[in-house]
Amino acid sequence: MLKKNRKTLILTSIIILLPILVGIVLWNKLPDTMATHFGIDNEANGFSSKFFGVLGLPLILLAIHLFSTIVTAKDPRKQNISNKMYTLCLWIGPCISIFVSAFVYPYNLGIKLNIGLFASLFVGLIFIIIGNYLPKIRQNYTIGIKLPWTLANEENWNKTHRLAGCIYIILGMFIIMAALIDAFNFLIVMLIAVLISVLIPSLYSFILHVRKGL
Repeated sequence: MLKKNRKTLILTSIIILLPILVGIVLWNKLPDTMATHFGIDNEANGFSSKFFGVLGLPLILLAIHLFSTIVTAKDPRKQNISNKMYTLCLWIGPCISIFVSAFVYPYNLGIKLNIGLFASLFVGLIFIIIGNYLPKIRQNYTIGIKLPWTLANEENWNKTHRLAGCIYIILGMFIIMAALIDAFNFLIVMLIAVLISVLIPSLYSFILHVRKGL
């Protein structure tokens, strides 16, 4: 799997590190202490050194990216992971890296953006994309809803992931609409979405296991 996607892995790794190049170009314009974390009010509530802001964040994302792609490629059931799903996993890291830098650098240069809005749109889109892929995932140990019952029974796995796919798409649309009409607090929306996306598929999978022996 790694050999087949070597070029994509290299490309995505380079994209993850691109913000470092941007940071070096902007180095003299950036403050020595950079805002790197933001609250729901779009104001900074976490700060780091310029060195960490420019170099540390992309390098951490790269480490996570490489670890997750290698672990996925070594899955005992890797034959059940389609190349499309693996490619999707490869591109999550670069998207996050570009997204984060697109807000961190402008903010530290004095350009204020509606971070909550764009974060909601980004997360909502991720939910929709994942929801479209969930029903197509076959049993494996690294991608999907990995519960004792889903891993033990293929029918349980398939039914749980079909339901989860619908839930993720609905939640993604809700997150986007809530962001556009600014009707709910970003933190509350994210908390509700995470709870629903985890609890309902898990409960459904458990009920299938208890009632139908799946």
